[in-house]
Amino acid sequence: MKANLVLAAAATALALSVASPAPAQETQGPGVKETVKEDAKTAGHAVANGAKTVGHEVADTSRKVGHEVADASKKVGHEVAEKTKPAREAVAEDSKKAGRAIAHGAEKAKDAVTGKSDDSKPKN
Repeated sequence: MKANLVLAAAATALALSVASPAPAQETQGPGVKETVKEDAKTAGHAVANGAKTVGHEVADTSRKVGHEVADASKKVGHEVAEKTKPAREAVAEDSKKAGRAIAHGAEKAKDAVTGKSDDSKPKN
């Protein structure tokens, strides 16, 4: 396979080197070159303007879709917040109760260890 490829490349190179290049003849008039140049310029501008128009349309559509997504997300967020409000309030209330119970228990433990007599306080 590799040998066939090398052989084909060598044959192609030999055929191209033997063929004599023919001089290019200018069959076009001087105005044709300018016409082709102007046509190419006009086509380039048309493509650029079309691309710009499409780009603006895509941007406008993307912006519109983005706003729709943002509005829907905001609505869903508010619904979730509203539906979870009772649970959040219950957790907050339970946390307060637990905090108060811990504080009360700590106060009882402190009183049990230190006692309530005034003799235990240092006199200066």
